[in-house]
Amino acid sequence: MGEFVELEAQDGVRMPWNVLPGTKQESSNCVVPVSAIYTPIKPFPNMPVLPYSPLRCRACRSVLNPFCTVDFSAKIWICPFCFQRNQFPPHYASISDDNLPAELFSQYTTIEFEDPQTISSSAPSPMIFMFVVDTCMIEEEMAFLKSALSQAIELLHENSLVGLITFGTLVHVHELGFGEITKTYVFKGSKDVSKEQLLEQMGFFLKKPKPPTGVIAGAKDGLSADSISRFLLPASQCEFTLNSVLEELQKDPWPVPPDQRASRCTSTALSVAACLLGACVPGSGARILAFIGGPSTEGLGAIVSKNLSEPIRSHKDLDKDSAPYYHKAVKFYEGLAKQLVHQGHVLDLFACALDQVGVAELKVAVEKTGGLVVLAESFGHSVFKDSLRRIFQSGDHDLGLSSNGIFEVNCSKDIKVQGIIGPCASLEKKGPLCSDTVVGQGNTSAWKMCGLDKATTLCLIFEIAKKDSPDATAQQPSSYQFYFQFLTYYQHSSGQMRLRVTTLSRRWVAGPGSAQDLIAGFDQEAAAVAMARLVSFKMENEAEFDPIRWLDKALIHICARFGDYQKDSPSSFSLSSRLSIFPQFMFHLRRSQFVQVFNNSPDETAYFRVILNRENVANSAVMIQPSLISYSFHSGPEPALLDVAAIAADRILLLDSYFTVVIFHGATIAQWRKAGYHNQPEHQAFAQLLQAPHDDADEIIKERFPVPRLVICDQHGSQARFLLAKLNPSATYNSDSLLPGGDVLFTDDVSFEVFLDHLQRLAVQ
Repeated sequence: MGEFVELEAQDGVRMPWNVLPGTKQESSNCVVPVSAIYTPIKPFPNMPVLPYSPLRCRACRSVLNPFCTVDFSAKIWICPFCFQRNQFPPHYASISDDNLPAELFSQYTTIEFEDPQTISSSAPSPMIFMFVVDTCMIEEEMAFLKSALSQAIELLHENSLVGLITFGTLVHVHELGFGEITKTYVFKGSKDVSKEQLLEQMGFFLKKPKPPTGVIAGAKDGLSADSISRFLLPASQCEFTLNSVLEELQKDPWPVPPDQRASRCTSTALSVAACLLGACVPGSGARILAFIGGPSTEGLGAIVSKNLSEPIRSHKDLDKDSAPYYHKAVKFYEGLAKQLVHQGHVLDLFACALDQVGVAELKVAVEKTGGLVVLAESFGHSVFKDSLRRIFQSGDHDLGLSSNGIFEVNCSKDIKVQGIIGPCASLEKKGPLCSDTVVGQGNTSAWKMCGLDKATTLCLIFEIAKKDSPDATAQQPSSYQFYFQFLTYYQHSSGQMRLRVTTLSRRWVAGPGSAQDLIAGFDQEAAAVAMARLVSFKMENEAEFDPIRWLDKALIHICARFGDYQKDSPSSFSLSSRLSIFPQFMFHLRRSQFVQVFNNSPDETAYFRVILNRENVANSAVMIQPSLISYSFHSGPEPALLDVAAIAADRILLLDSYFTVVIFHGATIAQWRKAGYHNQPEHQAFAQLLQAPHDDADEIIKERFPVPRLVICDQHGSQARFLLAKLNPSATYNSDSLLPGGDVLFTDDVSFEVFLDHLQRLAVQ
């Protein structure tokens, strides 16, 4: 796996197949799709940033790169994608074999260009944050949220523009520019407001009359800067007003009968925020930060009625199509997503409640705009508080929030793009590159990424369109390479516009004997992550889809195609080391929260999938198959098998399953700790043993967004379930051999050994 991680460190790309199947038939036999998992603005310390515009091919608009053929005497370069001959412009006149521009250096397959115009324009555009705050909650939760928000406001850059909307039964838009007294505009929660009505009612045309024609869009088109600055002010100017509004903020005053839910108009508040930003600052990369403390019951995006006798939709209701509000709410948020993508704005969601708040419905708007999502049980929980702080924090672990991204892809003519699964929205740019089969955001070769950060990762799904056998093209030796180019045009967190270009070349093989080459380039982690994104996508979009059956068929097919065995002899079956961990990933993926929705609400499932769809390979692999580290007196920290056999009375285990980090003390260790041995000077070694997993857990938590939940538990304690649920049940209540000091799982799930046994039997048939 090492060489694939090195490739990722150079270009930010992991591909399941690093040697590609060369024909359509070959690729369908490979089961795992030809795909690329790409982190568009992953930071590279050695990547040059060039202060000029890139050279583009006349025919296909691809950018000059190290794979181009260059004729130095004639000053011509040949594009590897469309074979067009392009003349170098005059300022490249001195180019020669030993005087190359940076973009032709073989090690700079990923490079960045900075737009000369934006470098010269003095002031970079400020970040814009619109806080949309729910007030329908108990006093205690309000206090937690107010304290977290005032801390976040202190961390804001002084030039950042800030706006505030609070909502409950009604929507209140706060006029922060009117510092003398608090002044708000109030909208009815059950009624949708259009952009025109909003501008009219909020007095945008009192001093400057409304233009008779054209679209109203910011200070350039129809609005005065004064009227915009009533609602969006630099943080340095409105910090005092904002804090005093937050201090005085009360819970929603409307009475709630004991048999009813609070009247909460989440969708109307988000719609008002989107219209206000669309009128004042279109195309600016503004972020709406929505803080929601319960289910929406009012407006077009309501997810449940106010009657407490009616439960909030569950997975069963969605499967049976008996969730009356679901489709209407999803339709509303699809419309909101379209509006936000058009305006270039991002929706971030902080859902903190014991109840569901509607993440499943809101998911489309968060994902298409590239927003962040945090789900916690309370606004007082460290998962929420630390995650919110991370958004505004600068320094080593900042998120590198960028905006206004456009992502384009170019590839060799025998490859087509089916789509992207990840946080982006299709720009409907159809062309010869688009496949007829659409997966995720498809039917296009360009995508909008309103919000993106250092970790945002896309999964591109390709289709090999080449039908003929390779003999016909054997005369051209260069045709054994496929080329890909990814272009990301985005606004860097410093305010400058940049273009990141990554160009890749991968060899393809076809015909008899190609299996060995394909195996040699197989990246098991990337394959598992691509399959996880694909199965999640299919579960959401295909009716009657059976994920377990689909994954099992895929795995059997791969093992039958690439395993070594004699027909009908399971004991002779073996897999190359390049494939040997893949069945294990599939076993854990079948049991993961992405596939097993039992015991999770639709909101939780949507949350897990949003994060799976935006994380890189290493983090996604941990979500599928958690990592387990064991600490004991006999040895230093060492990786342990994710198996119930790893539990021992004299061990501490550290489980990282991405969303939760668990420190699990064996029974003996827990007894010693309760007896206070670690506080006695002669038991220094025990104190260090107890501390080591905490230090490692802190390192994990520090680098992760959203911040994971830390669970500290003891063997046989109730919280131990966080660990037990993830372990392979090799010892259950009905197995014979038991290890002293070990544990058993009360489950009827099959263990990995039984799973592998069945897999071998089916693969050799």
